[in-house]
Amino acid sequence: MVMSGTLERIKELVGFGEAMSTRRQSKLVQEGKYVAEVEVELVDSDVSWSPCISLDDAYKLDDVRHALRRGDVKTASSLARVFTLTPVTE
Repeated sequence: MVMSGTLERIKELVGFGEAMSTRRQSKLVQEGKYVAEVEVELVDSDVSWSPCISLDDAYKLDDVRHALRRGDVKTASSLARVFTLTPVTE
């Protein structure tokens, strides 16, 4: 199984056993009238803090949130799928 350097480092630091697996999942980040769909990799293991995300993915979520907060849709769109929220009126 080939893993990224970050996941290998997590495995070393936390002492994950061989019962570790990864899966992709979308996380939603909302700031104001925007919502971004960010793809992250969840790490499932036999430890109690499972699942968790890599430090790189946590930084990516923060980068998207900060970009949307300052109105920089172009940067946020380079990291995630960005949508505009439109209120539904009756």
